Amino acid sequence: MDLKLERKNALILASSQGLGKAIAAELVKEGANVMLASRDEQKLAAVQKELSPLGAGKVGYVVADITNAEAIKSLVSQTALEFGGIDILINNAGGPPGGSFTDFNDEDWQQSFELNLLSFIRTIRESLPHLKKQGGKIVNIASSSIKEPIPGLILSNTFRTAIVGLSKTLASELAPDKILINTVGPGRIATDRIQHLDKMNADKLGVTQEKITEQSIGKIPLGRYGEPEEFAKFVTFLVSGANTYLTGQSYLVDGGLVKSI
Repeated sequence: MDLKLERKNALILASSQGLGKAIAAELVKEGANVMLASRDEQKLAAVQKELSPLGAGKVGYVVADITNAEAIKSLVSQTALEFGGIDILINNAGGPPGGSFTDFNDEDWQQSFELNLLSFIRTIRESLPHLKKQGGKIVNIASSSIKEPIPGLILSNTFRTAIVGLSKTLASELAPDKILINTVGPGRIATDRIQHLDKMNADKLGVTQEKITEQSIGKIPLGRYGEPEEFAKFVTFLVSGANTYLTGQSYLVDGGLVKSI
């Protein structure tokens, strides 16, 4: 299948590690130009060096704090200037801290709102003039909590679900401009985030992290955590030329973990 990604220009947030990095790698392999973005320049430079030999496209990076409106404006403008446009936007952000409702104050809620929802809104808004030129693709990375709330992750449950409402509404508004937008939620994918959550739960229950991981895997029909590359391949399809009719949808890449219909 020809994914028609050669010379397409992609901006990927939170792409110095984890799922963002894995998506960047797949797009580079398909010949796309990829702009990496995160707050850690050292990691970004290392990832740029690692990914550049994988394909014919350019790999650049911009250091950006996506909770800052001006930083997002600069990130989008630099991407469009360097690549000559933006065809693909992948919104992504690190997960907010775990805890219950009584653990968080107004500042905690505000910080999570700015990181996990407002950053997506701002980046879409800034990217639209570029995406509208020839049509484009947007994927918002969320969580399996968009289908089933995860205990102990109330901040994530709240704002990840809001992303679905945003995406579903924009699917109709952006369709006349030939822009497709979808939401993808990872299940238990083997990233640093999942390692952190397993350790948090282990500490809370007074058991080993290995025990928590074993219990989590036992709930997954496929019997293992997913690999970042598996998640990335699905996102790559959604933003590719092979996807011409899927928009406004929410998908899980979770090995069958979530039982909701």
